[in-house]
Amino acid sequence: MARSLACAFFFDAEPVGETGRHALDACALCTKPLRRDSDIFMYRGDTPFCSEECRYEQMHLDAACARQAASARRKQQQQGQRSRHETAPAAPVSRKAGVSVASC
Repeated sequence: MARSLACAFFFDAEPVGETGRHALDACALCTKPLRRDSDIFMYRGDTPFCSEECRYEQMHLDAACARQAASARRKQQQQGQRSRHETAPAAPVSRKAGVSVASC
């Protein structure tokens, strides 16, 4: 009996340094308090939202951020390709060690 009681307390414990805030207390977008007797709309596994609209808005924000990051990466790659063609070839770099490798 003591063993099962200990397990119950193990899963109820708060992490060190964390306050008594629970993950499902408020909407991740609008911070509206989530009621225990109403639906909670989840996104990405552990992010709660008060409504489908808030979840949908977050999905659109994430998609816009992903598009912006992809665009920035493409732009950076294009600039890198242009600068490689304009400058002298650099010494090969070891991907594993991150240092220049002497060529033979």
